[in-house]
Amino acid sequence: MSYPAYLDLARTGELERRAEALAALQSPCRLCARQCGARRREGELGECRAATDMVLANAFPHFGEEPPVTGQRGSGTIFLAHCNLHCVFCQNFDISHRDRGEKTSVRQVADLMLALRREGCHNINFVTPTHFSPQIVAAVADAAARGLELPLVWNCGGYESVEALRLLDGIVDIYMPDIKFMTTESAQRYSHAPDYPEVVRAAVLEMKRQVGDLEEDACGIARRGLLVRHLVMPGGERDTEGVLRFVAEELGRDTYINVMDQYRPMWRAMEYPEIARALSGPQWERAASQARSLGLHRGF
Repeated sequence: MSYPAYLDLARTGELERRAEALAALQSPCRLCARQCGARRREGELGECRAATDMVLANAFPHFGEEPPVTGQRGSGTIFLAHCNLHCVFCQNFDISHRDRGEKTSVRQVADLMLALRREGCHNINFVTPTHFSPQIVAAVADAAARGLELPLVWNCGGYESVEALRLLDGIVDIYMPDIKFMTTESAQRYSHAPDYPEVVRAAVLEMKRQVGDLEEDACGIARRGLLVRHLVMPGGERDTEGVLRFVAEELGRDTYINVMDQYRPMWRAMEYPEIARALSGPQWERAASQARSLGLHRGF
């Protein structure tokens, strides 16, 4: 098998077939767990507020991701507008909720990937990509035909459709989901997605099935595998415990996990008194200690 795996699919035309299969899920839309049924090809907007034209917010070498993803030369990050979650505390709200960005063609995104490769980036990192899966895969096919050979990172909120994820098997090298909640109450209150806990379990288990634990090269750069994020939130101890137990007991203790301490009250968080404050250091320390006590040893 070639590395990255999508190179083999590119040679056989399978990438184009996968893009077409994903496009079939786009109208009526069932690309994500919302299953909203929007007829996006006819201009109807889905729960994510996206039609079929990709909307690009930004693209650049990113040096703020986890060390195996950032490396020395950065992660070639492509930020896409819109989002299938409605998180009231979103830190990228101008992109995800206010939909800042410009319509972009498949060819332009392929050109961007190749430009990021020329800048020396270690990978191509799609941020909030789910609702544009068909266009992204079509762009990968174009870029691969012109020499792209970098791992692909799927940087998402975890609210994914297993049906769509299966069409990404062999295309995505590194899955990087942010597992937000493990209680229905939090998922409903803060993201209007009460089924998020059961959805994210199934989705991340499918990601793990496809790519396994995170593999790094001799320089510590990620080549393939699963990297889990969890944003520790004020008062969110039950969610954090549930996430850590799921990771340790179902994904495995060799899972690379970033227990993130960067929560700040943004977007509409001030409307929710319990999260209208920064995270305290002691709460994060307790979360990290719990992760270690569960046998998790990679990341933090």
